Amino acid sequence: MALESACIPLPSEIILPFSGYLVSTGRFELWPVALAGAIGCNLGSTLAWAVGYAGGRPLVERWGRYILLDAGELALVERFFARFGAVTVLISRMLPIVRTYIALPAGIARMNFWTFQLYTFIGSLPWCLGLAYAGLRLGRAWDSSLRLQSFMHGFTAFTALAIVVFIAWYARKLWRDHHPAGRAG
Repeated sequence: MALESACIPLPSEIILPFSGYLVSTGRFELWPVALAGAIGCNLGSTLAWAVGYAGGRPLVERWGRYILLDAGELALVERFFARFGAVTVLISRMLPIVRTYIALPAGIARMNFWTFQLYTFIGSLPWCLGLAYAGLRLGRAWDSSLRLQSFMHGFTAFTALAIVVFIAWYARKLWRDHHPAGRAG
């Protein structure tokens, strides 16, 4: 969870349901999993907030492409911050994809550190609890539902394929960005 919140697209939608599944086996408990997830979000977000605070917009303009964040997306978030203020972090922590990157613009916007910490935790806890609970429910139904098992095996194969395709796309994008001759082909 800390990695995801530090602008590294490692989806919580995979991590927390699996942790919830482990709750269903008795290996973990639900609330500690949700709390650990939310604390992890705060840790990773703190790093991204500090990078944004120290490096500002020029940092994102120069290096943002490596974390799939461009100047246009940053401008959109900055407008949202200008309109809604600090509550942007609270809302964004409950939104897929956006939650991964919101800490960086919060630092760039020079959001108060303690307000940032509070809103990050409050916004992350229901997200973490909900995903872990979904994993718990799926884990409890696992042995009694062949249909669920079949679906999840298919979903696992799809997810693995999607990860491979994403890595290939990302590697090609980076290569094309660094090798202008590669853009023509």
